[in-house]
Amino acid sequence: MIRARTFILAVVAALAVSLISPAYAANPTSSFFLVQTPSFPEYKVTFHGVIKPKVKNAIVKIDVRLNNQWVDTKLRARSTASGAWKVSVRATALESQASYRAQVSIGKKVITTKSQSLSIKQPPELSAPEQLIALTGPGGRIHGTDVSRWQHPGDKPIDFVKMYNAGIRFVMIKASDTRDDADALALKYLLMDRNAAQAAGIYTGYYHYTILPNTTDPDAVIRDAQAQAQKAIWRLSSLGGYTERDLPYALDLENNCVAASNGNCTKYAQRSLVTLWAETWLEIMYEKTGRKPFFYSYPTFMEQAMVRSAKLREYPLWKAQYGINPADPTAEPGRKIFGCFVHSWSTSECSSLWQIWQYSSCGYGDRYGVASSRIDLNVFRGDTSSFLQLTRGIWTPQTADLLPVNEPTSMLITSVAATSTDKSVKIKVEVKRPSGTPVITGTVAFRLNPGPNGEAPKKVDQTPVRDAAGVWTLTLQKLPAGLTEGYVAYVDQTKTHSENRQDLSFTLVQGPEVTASPTPTPTKFPVPVDSCKNQIRN
Repeated sequence: MIRARTFILAVVAALAVSLISPAYAANPTSSFFLVQTPSFPEYKVTFHGVIKPKVKNAIVKIDVRLNNQWVDTKLRARSTASGAWKVSVRATALESQASYRAQVSIGKKVITTKSQSLSIKQPPELSAPEQLIALTGPGGRIHGTDVSRWQHPGDKPIDFVKMYNAGIRFVMIKASDTRDDADALALKYLLMDRNAAQAAGIYTGYYHYTILPNTTDPDAVIRDAQAQAQKAIWRLSSLGGYTERDLPYALDLENNCVAASNGNCTKYAQRSLVTLWAETWLEIMYEKTGRKPFFYSYPTFMEQAMVRSAKLREYPLWKAQYGINPADPTAEPGRKIFGCFVHSWSTSECSSLWQIWQYSSCGYGDRYGVASSRIDLNVFRGDTSSFLQLTRGIWTPQTADLLPVNEPTSMLITSVAATSTDKSVKIKVEVKRPSGTPVITGTVAFRLNPGPNGEAPKKVDQTPVRDAAGVWTLTLQKLPAGLTEGYVAYVDQTKTHSENRQDLSFTLVQGPEVTASPTPTPTKFPVPVDSCKNQIRN
């Protein structure tokens, strides 16, 4: 129902002609959100949602309720490969109320969402769009945050309108991860957060969390970094690429452990190889998208786990350093009590060339619209013009940039070490794409053949370790003496690459009996440490 002045929505929609895959779920659903987005010179109205299970190229139609009837607004959108969709239009009315809903067409099936109401309010007087980027952070800086699954306890959504009203103007969202299970969770919450944050008027950036490969071969390190960059490119492509509301992707590299046992790291990557991996990933992302990605880490890691690099210095730094208050004009992240941290971004004056400073991991969650008790807080170094420079250059992915579906694979077992029952069986496996490059997602497993009468095979105690992209060492334990027959399977729960298998049999001789280790004496639990002690609580 329209009250006061007529609410006029003007939009020109350019729709590409494409087909929807007939392979969609029988009972898909779509969320529907409606937000008045801060904009210049007039406010925008943003409609957005996510189709589950994800469907690409579903047609979304927006209806408005006028005179107790639903009327087609002529606003249209198509869902991206991730199932997300968004329509933004300018609201030219000064004061008005209206109700809207979305109708999502998937083939011949139409989903009608619940309706949402909107009250248009007259925007404040602004003379330039830069005034929407308030300098509300400590020290009169642009204030930001970063979020991941930890800000969604119990699957609760983030209230980005509340976050905007609290002064936040940018949010870095975890978008991808080296590990497939963590990557799936990142995608889940990325779809919830990206459109909602932008609709609230908050700029969005993204980051990829890195697990380094267990290899000392520089060529394997380069291939691994290239593969992980491709993973981030696929993720960005599924969102439709960069828009004018996006900050660049970031590489989150803060862990150089490549092998662990019982929770303790047993092997660390060489400093030169950590640096080589980072240089390669950043270069691929820059070449592909045209925007320089950020590098995220903390001073101790950059000094002790990496070597100084002129190549790294070319990329903007997102630095984490807690316990220093950015409200102090002389505060400098990365300065020791005596001397300074020495890394690729260090200067001769004991400062560093940081662009974003993560100054706390202990922001009050409720203040910023998240259900978690804590949230990371950041400040941007520079004025609104330099901030907006980061959003320049829209990248639209091509078909080849999109995530493949069940792409063919080839598998090769490169070595098998199998001797006696008291020793582990080590199997080295390589899986490649049709281009000869390594697969990017998935893992490997050994499976026993069924018994002679068709009985189900027993499970094997095994651990796959990712040596590099597409390269694994599979460790098998507690197998009996004699002939073992089965196969090595490459499996990919994401369905990016097709599954593969190769038969394998080996013989173990009986080794000495392994005696069980004595049960350790229970120890007292340590006193919990307050991780927010000495941190800035904003």
